[in-house]
Amino acid sequence: MKKDIHPKDYRLVVFKDMSNGYSFLSHSTTKTKETIIWEDGKEYPLIKLEISHTSHPFFTGKMKLVDTAGRVDKFKSRYQKHLDLKNNKK
Repeated sequence: MKKDIHPKDYRLVVFKDMSNGYSFLSHSTTKTKETIIWEDGKEYPLIKLEISHTSHPFFTGKMKLVDTAGRVDKFKSRYQKHLDLKNNKK
């Protein structure tokens, strides 16, 4: 195996699923400027996730639309004219 190819600066980091508020503490080398106070009262770096195992349809068995940036609304407003024209032709 090659030597010195893996990072050595692992530290405890809180990962937070922004779609449902679920958080977990794990080791990571990911850089971030945000921090959060964890359940043990200590401050840890915070990594915000859009989706995790608690909100992903594969793990939950439920189809749930996660719209974190208003993408669905933007899509609907952009193509509303096309939908209106199609519906009026019928």
